[in-house]
Amino acid sequence: MWTGLLRCARNDKRKANTKETIMKRHNHLWKEFISPENLELAANNAVKSKRGKTQTRHFLKHRSEYMQKLQDDLEHNRFRTSPYKIFTIFEPKKRQIYELPLYPDHIVHHALINVLGPIWIRMFIRDSFACIPGRGLHSASQRTMHFMRKHKYVLQCDIRKFYPSLDHNVMIGILKHKISDRRILDLLIGIIRSGGDGKNIPIGNLTSQWLGNVYLNELDYFIKQKLHWKSYLRYCDDFCLFGDDKLELHRIRQTIEHYLLTELKLTFSRCALRPTRCGINFIGYRFFPHFILMRQRSTKRLSRRIMNIARNDDVSMHSMGQLAAAHGWLKWACSYNFRRHLWARICQTKTTPYVRKFIRKHLFKR
Repeated sequence: MWTGLLRCARNDKRKANTKETIMKRHNHLWKEFISPENLELAANNAVKSKRGKTQTRHFLKHRSEYMQKLQDDLEHNRFRTSPYKIFTIFEPKKRQIYELPLYPDHIVHHALINVLGPIWIRMFIRDSFACIPGRGLHSASQRTMHFMRKHKYVLQCDIRKFYPSLDHNVMIGILKHKISDRRILDLLIGIIRSGGDGKNIPIGNLTSQWLGNVYLNELDYFIKQKLHWKSYLRYCDDFCLFGDDKLELHRIRQTIEHYLLTELKLTFSRCALRPTRCGINFIGYRFFPHFILMRQRSTKRLSRRIMNIARNDDVSMHSMGQLAAAHGWLKWACSYNFRRHLWARICQTKTTPYVRKFIRKHLFKR
């Protein structure tokens, strides 16, 4: 009897804590945000892995005076988002990237996330991945395999042009329910409004990744709390629902589509229901109930990069980074046949023995 009562008390406490985390509005964040310790930590994070760039070297040379000026500008509400440098990338797909200078924008964004990140992480559900410490690509991969083995069907959905479609008013409304510190809100609103007129959160900002998660956290809670669907996970704007009832998944799809359109002003770019035994293309891999393969587009991209390294006898730091990244992708999939075929192609090129050994070490290391 006492065991049952204790279990009920724990469940009630857990529900109360969850509800408190969802409903609680956070105030008095500004002093923590503009503290010298937070701004210094933000500067250290912003320059990490960028010390070779000209603007980084210039900032480090005059760091103390720049940091003092930034603190004064923030304290007296003089900070404004700098003009964006916009360019287009074509891998993995065509999209516009918005680039801001290291000083002051990247430092301000890092300082904001230092303060707001821990608050938002407590708010996110367990099965929300991407841009969350400890919940990256391979955590999502393991969770996907857990659901693939457990269920017969999967409903896989993707949001159409997610970041360009994010509605500013909806985003600001969500933030106002979570944060009541007026100055922090004004700063966030300025960053959000800098992306366009009414819609678009710029791809490339650190804050955009987090704001995207906060935006779709509303969808997470709708599916988990309102629809009571347990087998669900989301990686950025791609999400999957797993189940054993095909008709029920069709009904859920219509409900989610209506919620996205009416509440979040978003639409599907695709939404497909298929048996799990047929596999799904998700987060760069092809998942089946008992094994994982690389997606065809991913293998082509990796092959092209590694063959370029072989043909050019390239042993630069950049090529070492590319090979390490390739190994990181390949080790999580059943990729031995792909690596063996790629190695046969490399052996046919006029690559020096040193570079060939260098590539082989990364391709076949455990």
